Amino acid sequence: MNLYSKYILPKLINSAMKRGDMEKHRLGVVSGASEVVLEIGFGSGRNVPFYKNVTKVYALDPSRELYDLAQEQIKDAAFPIEYLQASAASIPLGNETVDCVVSTWSLCSIPNVNLALKEIARVLKPGGKFVFIEHGKSPKRSVAWWQKVLTPGSKLFAGGCHLDREIENLITEAGFSFEKLEKFEQKSKPLAFMYKGVAVLRN
Repeated sequence: MNLYSKYILPKLINSAMKRGDMEKHRLGVVSGASEVVLEIGFGSGRNVPFYKNVTKVYALDPSRELYDLAQEQIKDAAFPIEYLQASAASIPLGNETVDCVVSTWSLCSIPNVNLALKEIARVLKPGGKFVFIEHGKSPKRSVAWWQKVLTPGSKLFAGGCHLDREIENLITEAGFSFEKLEKFEQKSKPLAFMYKGVAVLRN
């Protein structure tokens, strides 16, 4: 890990995740989680205040530096939070151990996103839900072109972030069906096309 990734990037990510429009979307996603939850890309804990009906949260994030920034959120939580310093491509939990998996703008930065989604499917209990909001490839060809052009720079300076991942296809290919799926442009960020929804494993 270089100095930029260890000392500068965590603070930049924490600052970016505080934007008001993102907080509004967090509420709509995270409040739907319940019981035992695994949060992929816990980061600096921005989702913690929005959990309503959970009994425990496993906070998975490979960045200890980001997790250290979450302590203010964690100390006020009304439920236990257990940190898992690991990648979503190798979740250190047993099969069928969580009721819900939450991901808010995290799938973009996981190097092996296909394996991560298979891991999410593995740890979910029967009937469990994957609730998410992610940014990904735009249906507009002109925007998608710019996303492709800019992704190498985004990966380098924004913690591995891919601007053009095909979120809907990736989730269905991992064995999920959508109970709900919204797709929309983010007006404040024209290159960030949003995918927001709830997915369950197909029988």
